[in-house]
Amino acid sequence: MENTLSERLSGQTAVVTGASSGIGQSVAMALARAGANVVINYGTRREPAEQMAVDLTKEGRQAMTFQADVSREDQVARMFQAAIARFGTVHILVNNAGIQKDSPVVSMSLADWQKVIDINLTGQFLCAREAAREFLRRGVQPEISSAAGKIICISSVHEIIPWANHANYAASKGGVLLLMKTLAQELAPHKIRVNSIAPGAVKTAINRSAWSTPEGREGMMKLIPYGRLGEPGDIAAAAVWLAGDDSDYVNGTTIFVDGGMTLYPGFTSGG
Repeated sequence: MENTLSERLSGQTAVVTGASSGIGQSVAMALARAGANVVINYGTRREPAEQMAVDLTKEGRQAMTFQADVSREDQVARMFQAAIARFGTVHILVNNAGIQKDSPVVSMSLADWQKVIDINLTGQFLCAREAAREFLRRGVQPEISSAAGKIICISSVHEIIPWANHANYAASKGGVLLLMKTLAQELAPHKIRVNSIAPGAVKTAINRSAWSTPEGREGMMKLIPYGRLGEPGDIAAAAVWLAGDDSDYVNGTTIFVDGGMTLYPGFTSGG
């Protein structure tokens, strides 16, 4: 099926978790503008999610919002049921919802450890399981896509880079790495592709304190060989590509969108 670049995802439906702000918002908008129907998941931020849906509708796109805690099995199931009831099926899942609760390990509470694991890792599992069940039920629609379904996990450079004072976050993203690869291995025979995008330093509200001052920006630039901070749109562009047939032979891999942060720039001068 041939589409123009702007409509390459026409006829497909995408669920984007944590889509009311930051990277998730940018991804959801980009998928919609590429032709997909979009389910905008949010946890607590109803107003920006609903405003996104209104804005997309004004552009002639199809969008709905759904409040769900991705760490809750029952809520995830209801979200997918609502998406299927509205749009008939789901073709794309972007597992984006994530949180940070940072502290040194010696003072990290069990509650903060567990909450981050629950949202960042268990949430990705629960959503991927629901998506895979729908992909398997429906099978390939060759007039829509070469794949039966696409799962895109939003990970982090910290799936491979240790991060002191962020043990829960780094552990959750390390888990996402092998969750993604295992799902990709298991589901590939069914024409389901699973990949990750690992952002580096991206200008979002979650890390505003690190980039909003000259001192913070200067410190971050030492970690980024390419010499600029990422924008949410950098991640969104990668997500649109992974969701489309141009990436049909890409499966079980992480795309690092990080300006070279994983090149370990501290070793440029010999470490």
